[in-house]
This record gives sequence, structure tokens and C-alpha cells, in this order.
Amino acid sequence: MALSWLKGKFNEVSKTLKDEVSKIRNQTFLEGVVAGCTLVAYADGVVKPEEKQKMLGFMRSNDIMSVFKTEDIITLFEKFSSRFEFDSQIGEMDTLATIGRLRDKPDQARLLVRVSCAIAGSDGDFDESEKQAVRKICLELGLSPADFDL
Repeated sequence: MALSWLKGKFNEVSKTLKDEVSKIRNQTFLEGVVAGCTLVAYADGVVKPEEKQKMLGFMRSNDIMSVFKTEDIITLFEKFSSRFEFDSQIGEMDTLATIGRLRDKPDQARLLVRVSCAIAGSDGDFDESEKQAVRKICLELGLSPADFDL
């Protein structure tokens, strides 16, 4: 039951996010979203090649991210991933700094959190380490995690 609810909620959120993303298409937003996705992907400490492919596949094919060029998404994901692979603390610090550039843009900040939640739940399992990563994103943006049921 929880899995079907999560899938239903994911589909519901996905439908509305594409329109919102296309309204605010810009480089800072793209970098923030990819940084958030990378932080969520590395939430458990390691991203296996299969997980990277699934994450990138989702970002390339999902309506939410289709307003951006696939090459730009991949390049940014690899940039942030390389920082995590070098040192997880540096990766986290760098992604949160990038995300923080949206702090003064509340609509974009809230949308970034919603996209991060959607991506975290795209495999049907929004686990505690992913929720903790999204909570960090919220705090970096000055948002309450409770507003996103975290």
C-alpha cells in the first residue's frame, strides 16, 4: 500500500513540476537541481554504476527535467559526483553551496526540494538516508522540512 501511494504521489507531483520548471529555466536552477539530485544519490555514501545510470536515465527522460539539455545535466552530475568520490564531505559542502544560491528565490527553492523528493522516490523507495539528504537541502534553503513531510 505504501509503495502504491508513493508511486501515485510521484506521478501527481511529476505532472505539475514540468510546467513550473519551464517557467524558471535558468543555469542557477539547473545547477541547484543537479546538485540536489547528486546529494540524494550519494545519501548512503556510495553510488553504484547502475544507480548512476538510473539517476541519469530518470533525469534525461522525465518530463520534469526535459526542459534542460541532457548534456548539461550529465556534465553537472559528473562534476558533483567527482567531488563526492574525492571526498564525501567536500561533495556535500559543494552541492549544498550550489543549492544555497537559490535561498533568496523561494519559488525555485521549493521546487528544487520537490524535484529532489521526486527523484529520491523514483525507485519506489524514499529511504531514511535520502530523506536526511533532502532535509539538509531544506535547511540550506531556509525551508522547513516539515513543509515537505520530512
